[in-house]
Amino acid sequence: MLAMVKLAKEYGKGPVQISEISKSELIPQRFLESILLELKKSGFASSKLGKTGGYYLLKKPEKIYLVDIIRYFEGSIAMLACVSEKSYQPCEFCKNEDTCKIKKVFKQIREETIKILGKTTIADLAEESDHPNSTTTRKKK
Repeated sequence: MLAMVKLAKEYGKGPVQISEISKSELIPQRFLESILLELKKSGFASSKLGKTGGYYLLKKPEKIYLVDIIRYFEGSIAMLACVSEKSYQPCEFCKNEDTCKIKKVFKQIREETIKILGKTTIADLAEESDHPNSTTTRKKK
């Protein structure tokens, strides 16, 4: 998520080099490389080769919602499989899912989580970011 926020802050200023993201966000470069490759594979980001190359977002940060990122990387928003929309599995311990109090609470948690993540964008995080090592010092090219 930190890498996405950094790319959002730099959106429209040209590609951001891995070394710059690694340094500003305190993410080990080898780990960051795998994250960025996954972001590229997912269609959230792309890259440009060469001296002025690096990574950049494919969409405006205002169009990238946290719910989509979480679903791509984590699979499900739900904390329990019995309340998941995408990967439902019956609870092995539940006697009756229709009357289960635990399921009811965790379904409410899922619904509220989806509401929040569904209206929050990477742009929102970039604006609110108070990560002490994040800096936006690049100039438009």
